[in-house]
Amino acid sequence: MVEIAPSILSADFTRLGEQIAAVEQAGASYIHVDVMDGHFVPNLTLGPFIVEWVRRATNLPIDTHLMIEDPDKFIGAFAKAGANLISVHPEATYHLHRTVHFIRDAGCQAGVVLNPATPLAMIEDVLADVNYVLLMSVNPGFGGQKFISASLDKLRRLRELIRQRNPQVRIEIDGGIGVETAGDVVAAGAEILVAGSAIFGQPDPGQAVQALIRAASVPIRGGAVA
Repeated sequence: MVEIAPSILSADFTRLGEQIAAVEQAGASYIHVDVMDGHFVPNLTLGPFIVEWVRRATNLPIDTHLMIEDPDKFIGAFAKAGANLISVHPEATYHLHRTVHFIRDAGCQAGVVLNPATPLAMIEDVLADVNYVLLMSVNPGFGGQKFISASLDKLRRLRELIRQRNPQVRIEIDGGIGVETAGDVVAAGAEILVAGSAIFGQPDPGQAVQALIRAASVPIRGGAVA
């Protein structure tokens, strides 16, 4: 079953509670929170207090993507704030296996993230320990980027690696995901679709979620801005 994780990076924060309620009612499975420190990626965004606020606004699982240096220092704070899933980049930690287990010990599902230029080999040895892999189909840091078409081949290779190593691991994809790309990424192996402006940049975020769910069942060729 394909699931949708709307990213609040593109939401209207003056109406955040209302917009979260709309996507939840429309069938979203997660609320995705992008955390950036201005060092690992060239942008600065949300901290644990926003996760705590989102936790009060929804019963959906909160999917927290840490695009930060030294994530071990912050895992406990995000878990305490209400995160249910926490993902980290292998480039951001010296000891990825230990970091993954910090996440699990905090009571959260653990994920690892692949940037467009990060080889699959970087996460191969922790696949037995994680719940999901987040494949970035744009370079992280900013919303509204165009889908990198080479991500489809990488997605297929990741799917095969997971089949061999740990079939229970799910694949999430983020970057340029919209109605134009949803079908193709699902056909290539994605199970959780993160979308920002393709949902919250639309006049009706709830309708945008439903359109994305429908599009995910139809393979379409092309690239889109999410």
